[in-house]
Amino acid sequence: MGVNMKKGKYQYLFGNMALFTVSNFVSKILVMLLVPFYTNVLTTSEYGIADVMQATLLLLVPLLSLNMGEAALRFGLEEGENHANILKTGFKYVGLGILGVSAVCCFLAFVLPGRELKSYAALFAVLFFCDSVYEFMLLFCQGAEKVKVMITGSVSCTLLVILSNLFFLLVLKIGLYGYLAAQMISFLGAAMLMFVLMGGFSLLKEGRRDPALEKEMTHYGKSMLLYSTSSWVNNAIDRYFVLAMLGTAVNGLYGVAYKIPAILTVFQRIFAQAWQMSAAKNYREEDSVSYFSNMYIMYNAVMVTGCSFLILTVRIIAKLMFAKEFFAAWSLVPPLLISVIFGALTGFLGSICLAYKDAKSMGWATGIGACVNIVLNAVLISCFGAFGAAIATMISYFTMYAASFFKVRKHVKLQVHYRKDYLAYLLLIVQMSVMVFRAPLDLIWAGLLFMFILTIYGKEAAELVKGFMGKRN
Repeated sequence: MGVNMKKGKYQYLFGNMALFTVSNFVSKILVMLLVPFYTNVLTTSEYGIADVMQATLLLLVPLLSLNMGEAALRFGLEEGENHANILKTGFKYVGLGILGVSAVCCFLAFVLPGRELKSYAALFAVLFFCDSVYEFMLLFCQGAEKVKVMITGSVSCTLLVILSNLFFLLVLKIGLYGYLAAQMISFLGAAMLMFVLMGGFSLLKEGRRDPALEKEMTHYGKSMLLYSTSSWVNNAIDRYFVLAMLGTAVNGLYGVAYKIPAILTVFQRIFAQAWQMSAAKNYREEDSVSYFSNMYIMYNAVMVTGCSFLILTVRIIAKLMFAKEFFAAWSLVPPLLISVIFGALTGFLGSICLAYKDAKSMGWATGIGACVNIVLNAVLISCFGAFGAAIATMISYFTMYAASFFKVRKHVKLQVHYRKDYLAYLLLIVQMSVMVFRAPLDLIWAGLLFMFILTIYGKEAAELVKGFMGKRN
């Protein structure tokens, strides 16, 4: 594929990271700038309903398409794979998922009481169609190494969602319905753009039914079902518990609390997208242990220091992003930030397992985390409200990370700094407690803890800068 993996794997990774940085910063930062707008024009209940719909999509899109997007990514990166056949096979299963959801939503639109619930069922069917096509095209383009097309799609999706939201919420003032319509327009518009830029019509015309490839892709996708479903439980089940136990208004606060961790998720996503491609290409290399270990050390350092900085500045950021009663959500943010670290590291380890086509191990690890998440949400929400849900999420993500680290050892024994890392995690817990419980001189103590963590990972920060400057081989 034109990449010198022996000498160029760092450049390949950092080069893709540079491209994904453009995409994610433009997309995610612009979307985050809309949060004050959303919290001004939507009620907490409306935001809570939209948040549950989006969380449900995270489960159903990969589940009902048999993870065809992930299969298209993984097989697309294989030497010699036919992208036309992959696209044709992928669309077949995405289409089947769309038909299934449409049938169920049509049934619900007839049997559900009340006009509002009927409209939500119909809107969800359209939203599922738009989102499933968009997510598949993103992963297909990534697997075909058409990163620039993928970035174009991602950025265009962002621009469409901004323009549509401004029109529907500011001009037409139709609240939740306008918010959902903006999502549909942006997903479908971006998907169509990527399809055209990829020469989708020609690829579908060239594509042939390939039973062997279809069998491999569906086997791979099915083997990932436990992994993707358990990942969804860890990502979203807390919203359902909060909704059921505390109501839509509190769920709206909880949903908006995730917007600050989304800042850290931007950096996580940049690396994860590039790393998933790099891991699939390098897992057979002789020096893969050294390469994977170096990347893990650097990745962990960036995520921990970024998390610490956001915990330090959480109230300032919340003041800028959250309007009116939404500001109360700031106290839920620190444990959610820490959970992002362990979710990111789990994703890193998962990419190694998936490079070896070992989805079973990651399904086992994320399944354990999901079980812990469900039990802790039921217990802690009843005791501590929405903050209990955030703590449950943090603990379950750590459990998932620890199990993943254990499982990945059968493929690669990473050489990492255990003592230093666990000291840093402990300091994050202390920093979180200082800020959330408003200890005396909390900002000063939190600032000192941030400086200590920054000192711990000073060497890794320098290595990362060198990598981006192209000084590594």
